[in-house]
Amino acid sequence: MGFVRNFPAISILICMFAAIISSGLPRKAARLLNTLVILAVFGLSLTTFIGCLQLGEPVVYVMGIFPAPWGNEIRFGVLESGMALFFSIIMLLSIWGGRHKMKDEVARDKEFLYYVFINLLFSSLLALVYTNDLFTAYVFVEINTISACGLIVIRENGRTIEAGVRYMIMSLLGSGLLLLGIMMTYDITGHLLMSNIKEAVGGIVSSGESLVPLVVTIALLTTGLCIKSALFPFHSWLPDAYGYSTVSSAAILSSLVSKGYIFLLIKIFYRVIGFDTVKSSRLLNVLFVFGLIAMISGSVSAIRENDIRRMIAFSSIAQIGYIYMGFGMGTRAGMVASIFHILSHAATKSMLFISAIGLTDVSHGSRHFIDLTGSAHRNKIAGIGFLTGSLSMVGIPLFSGFISKLQFMDAAVSLTYAKMLPALIVLGISTILNAIYFMKTVLRIYMPIEKLGANRAQADVVTNTVATPQRMGINGVVIEKERITLREEKLYGFVIHLFVILNIALGVCSNTILDWIRAGIDMFS
Repeated sequence: MGFVRNFPAISILICMFAAIISSGLPRKAARLLNTLVILAVFGLSLTTFIGCLQLGEPVVYVMGIFPAPWGNEIRFGVLESGMALFFSIIMLLSIWGGRHKMKDEVARDKEFLYYVFINLLFSSLLALVYTNDLFTAYVFVEINTISACGLIVIRENGRTIEAGVRYMIMSLLGSGLLLLGIMMTYDITGHLLMSNIKEAVGGIVSSGESLVPLVVTIALLTTGLCIKSALFPFHSWLPDAYGYSTVSSAAILSSLVSKGYIFLLIKIFYRVIGFDTVKSSRLLNVLFVFGLIAMISGSVSAIRENDIRRMIAFSSIAQIGYIYMGFGMGTRAGMVASIFHILSHAATKSMLFISAIGLTDVSHGSRHFIDLTGSAHRNKIAGIGFLTGSLSMVGIPLFSGFISKLQFMDAAVSLTYAKMLPALIVLGISTILNAIYFMKTVLRIYMPIEKLGANRAQADVVTNTVATPQRMGINGVVIEKERITLREEKLYGFVIHLFVILNIALGVCSNTILDWIRAGIDMFS
C-alpha cells in the first residue's frame, strides 16, 4: 500500500493536533478547522478503505522502531478503514445539522471549547478503531469519556450538568472494570499487543491452565464495555445525556460514541481472546439475554415518553440491545448483522435527532408531542427526515433498518431452538413496539393543519427551512427569535437530504456492504 499505510496514524494525529490548536483559536476559526479536519480524515479513510479492498489482507503499521511485542501497532483492514470512513461522514453531518442551534445552546465565548472536545472525541474513536494495543485502547477510551462528558455539560444548565455527572459516574465504573480486565490479561499472558495476547490465550486454552482467570478476564473486559455502551441494565444515564445535550452532541453520542466502545469489544472478541474461546466461556449467552431484555424495555420506555428527544434516546437502548443480541447468537451471521446494524443505527439515529430539532423549532421550542402537532407541515424538510428515520427504525423495505432486521432473522433461524425462538419472538415484538411509538409520532407531526383546532395559529407559518422568525408569548411578553441565516437554512436542508440518501443507500447497496463486512471479519481472525 506504500505511503497509504501511514494514513490511519495521520488521521488520529491530525485530530489530536487540531484539538490543541483549536484551544487557542476564535470560535469561527475553530469551527472551520474542525470541518477541514473531518474532511481530511474522510479523504484519508476513503483512500485507506480502497487500498484495503485491493490488497485483500490486513495491514500492520508499527509505531516507532520497536517491533512486537514491545512496540505499539496499528492494524487495519476493510472493516476498520470502512468504519473510520463511516464515522467521519456521520460526524460531519451531525455537526453541520446542529450548527444553527449552536448560538442558542453554547455560550459564544466557549464555542471554541466545543470543537476541542469534538476533535479529541474523533481522535479517540479513530484510535479505538485502528489500534492493535490493548492499553492504548484504554487510554483513548478515557479520552473518549472525558470528551463525551464535555459535550454534554457544555450547554451549562441544571439538566445537562446532572446528566454529565451521571454519565461520568457510570463511564468511570465501566472504565475501572475495563482496566482491571486489561491488568488481568497482562498478568496471565504477559502481553498488551492484541495479536500476541491471542497467541498466549490459545496456549492457555490448549493447556487447560488458568482457565478460571481467563473467564474472569473476559467477563471484566466485556462488562466494562457493556456499561460504557449503555447495554441494559446499565442504561440509566442515557436518556438525559442524549435528551438534554446540544443537538449535535445528542447525534454524535447516540450514533458514534457507544459504537466506538462496541467496535472495541468486537476487536477484543476476535483479535484478543478469539471468538471460539469467548463462545466456550458461555458469556455470549448472557449478552443474548440482556440484549433481548433491552430490545423490549427500551421500546416500552419510548412508548411511555412524552418528550420527542427522550423518546429517541430510549429507542437507542432498544437498538443497542439488537447489537448485543447479534453478539449473543455466537455465529458469524449474527456478528455480521450486528455490525451492519451499527452502521444503520448510526445513520438513522443521528438523522432523527437532527430532524427532531427542526420540528421543535417550529413548535415554540416545545418537545412535547401535543405541541408538535402538524409541525411537519411547518417544516417539511425536518418532517421528511423524521419520517425516513422512523420508517428505517420500524424496518420498512428500502431503508437500512429493514436490512438489519432481515439479517438478524436470517441469523436466528440457523440457531438451536433455545435461541431461535426467543430471538424471533422478541424481534417481532420489538418491531411492533417500534411501530407504535414512531408511527404515533409521525401521525402527530403530519396531522392535517385544518385539524389543529386551538393550535391553528401555530400552523400559519409553513416553511421548507430550518425555522422562520416567529413570535411566542411567555407570560404576556413577546419574544422574537433571532433569524436563522440563509446559509444555515440551506446547510440544514442539505444535511437532511444527505442523511436520507445515506439511509436509502445502506438499504439498496446492502449486499455489497455486507460482503465488505464479511471480508473485514475474515481479516480480523
